[in-house]
Amino acid sequence: MSRHQKTEDRRRKTEELQQKIAELTEALQRERADSINLRRRTDEERSQLANFYKAMVVREFLPVIDDLERALNHIPKDLASHNYIKGIQVLAKKFENLLAGLGVERIKTADQHFDPHLHEAVHMEDGDGKHEIISEELQAGYKLGDEVIRHATVKVKREK
Repeated sequence: MSRHQKTEDRRRKTEELQQKIAELTEALQRERADSINLRRRTDEERSQLANFYKAMVVREFLPVIDDLERALNHIPKDLASHNYIKGIQVLAKKFENLLAGLGVERIKTADQHFDPHLHEAVHMEDGDGKHEIISEELQAGYKLGDEVIRHATVKVKREK
């Protein structure tokens, strides 16, 4: 075998090895990208599942919170400063803080434009305007992130 042929064989083998290295590098990069995407999807699914269960538990507590709010809204004036009532108010605040800690927020209603994605209208007052404005909240609504746990039940009026 001549020196020229040996050099040519080495060059060809070097090119083949470089091509193989490039193929393996590309395959490794694809695997890394797939791994990163899988991890991201898994994290998203885990977060969605956690929010699903949070919303499910919060839905179970909402009637209790509603009753507590109704009771606090109808305290007789002669009992308003009683320590028992103050304790109930502290309990209500703890519920509010618990919901906030879970990422649950109350849907705004006072003087807001009616939004069917957030509000459920049970009564429409006649008016002379084009804009539907919430005139009264009948039952609080809550959301977790962008997901509505329960729509706010409201009365709506038309204003200019």
